[in-house]
Amino acid sequence: MAVLVRIIMAFVGYILACVAASIVLTIGTLTPEWDDLVSLGMSTLVLWSTVGIGAVVIVSVAFTPALLLIALAEGFAWRSSILYAALGGVLALSLSYGLDFAGYAGEPGGPLVREREVLAAAGIAGGFVYWLFAGRKAGAWK
Repeated sequence: MAVLVRIIMAFVGYILACVAASIVLTIGTLTPEWDDLVSLGMSTLVLWSTVGIGAVVIVSVAFTPALLLIALAEGFAWRSSILYAALGGVLALSLSYGLDFAGYAGEPGGPLVREREVLAAAGIAGGFVYWLFAGRKAGAWK
């Protein structure tokens, strides 16, 4: 029974982490153009629907690697918030680079570099939110 509760908590924590990552990604991506969006009459409903669509995309893209990290964290009973935040950032960056870090440097200050910084911040936020809801008691089922 304890294992089933941990699996459900891990799934709920993963969904909430993806929503948090989508919020950070949406705000970080749209902030430079925020004045243009407000002048176009962009409502909060459109922004929240962007967050929802982004969360669905993040859930589907990051599911398999995140499942592997969650299984490792549960198996080894890792409970450090810094570890979860770092793993979230590494996961987001590795998904954005495609695990091929060579040749994707981009020019300093370019748009590609900024987007990767926003992705890393979204991964860190997602990892921390996962720790808040599920990672603090990792390995408690043992």
